[in-house]
Amino acid sequence: MRILHTSDWHVGKRLMGRERLDEQSQVLDEIVAVCEREEIELVLLAGDVFDTYTPSADAEELFYSKIKQVAGKNRAVFIISGNHDDGVRLSSIAPFSEEQGVYVVGNARAPISTQPTSRATHAVQSGKGYAVFENGQGERIFVSTLPYPNEARFKEEKSELSYVERMQNWIAEGESGNVDKLPSVFLAHIFVAGGSVSEGEREIDLGGARAIPVDALPKSDYIALGHLHKKQKMGGGHCYYSGSPLQYSFDERPDKSVKVFDLTTAGVTQLKEIPLTSGRKLMRLTSESVAEGAKLLQEYPEALIELKLILTSPLTKADIAELYKNENLVSLVTEIRAEGELVFESRKGLSDEALFDAYYKSAYNAEPKESVKALFLETLAEISER
Repeated sequence: MRILHTSDWHVGKRLMGRERLDEQSQVLDEIVAVCEREEIELVLLAGDVFDTYTPSADAEELFYSKIKQVAGKNRAVFIISGNHDDGVRLSSIAPFSEEQGVYVVGNARAPISTQPTSRATHAVQSGKGYAVFENGQGERIFVSTLPYPNEARFKEEKSELSYVERMQNWIAEGESGNVDKLPSVFLAHIFVAGGSVSEGEREIDLGGARAIPVDALPKSDYIALGHLHKKQKMGGGHCYYSGSPLQYSFDERPDKSVKVFDLTTAGVTQLKEIPLTSGRKLMRLTSESVAEGAKLLQEYPEALIELKLILTSPLTKADIAELYKNENLVSLVTEIRAEGELVFESRKGLSDEALFDAYYKSAYNAEPKESVKALFLETLAEISER
């Protein structure tokens, strides 16, 4: 069976308030094209479909229209919920989506429908935490699942077991369904210890307490992971984070992709990484002047930019307005560096005004404006009277 692995679509996610639905639409169209070109039979989406528990109507409309295209006429799509998804809400579409070949498993890991269908690839068996898919040639594969185990799931199942022990029990429960020893995939939205995390991702390992060692994962032919936005291989064998289809933070590399492979009784074959090129690139640029910064922004008009300015004096309102004339400027970071050597000077006994002068000069290498100093002293006086 020919399979595509993707994850972390985060439909509806913004970049510092900037809407990116158009970019997400483009990259999902690209995934549809890959499915058609590679003759994919089963698509695995490893969680974080949406960016929030309550996505906007526009985000939901985009996802539902694109996932139908991903499924096409004869493919199956198997989705699990991630930590950004409301598993109950996401799986509530199952009665309708399964008719389109789209199967969804939420946090409860409930069985999916195995009703007869005319679609070539479809689910033929399912239990808690697993499903068996069959293609048009009668070939079958086994998929066990571990959607993101949120706090609600933990509260429902009171236990003295550690996090890793609970995960292993849930994994074993799903794996027990592979009684026919079919070629297998483990589909999970988890943090595997040692994974590389992006700046834009929310805290996910809680100091290591929620990290699962790679040797605790099942001995599946292929392990399809979601949760981390950087594509990466974990441990030995075929264990991968596919990564997000777009850059969602400035420290992520722009080389986004999906994984495509064949899974047969011989195991994983024809494994390859197919690049995704849609969406605007995220770049970090550094400049030592406003003029140079503006020039850099104009050199990369198609990218979204975080610009760091290293200056010797604060920006004026006119400077800021000039920089933000460039539509591609998303984030502006400034660092003020005083020129010359730092000299220690005791400030004991100085007046409030003198202290303010000294601080301002050390921070900005310039004398404060009288209006700024007056405002500071007025504010300080008001505070002192309270």
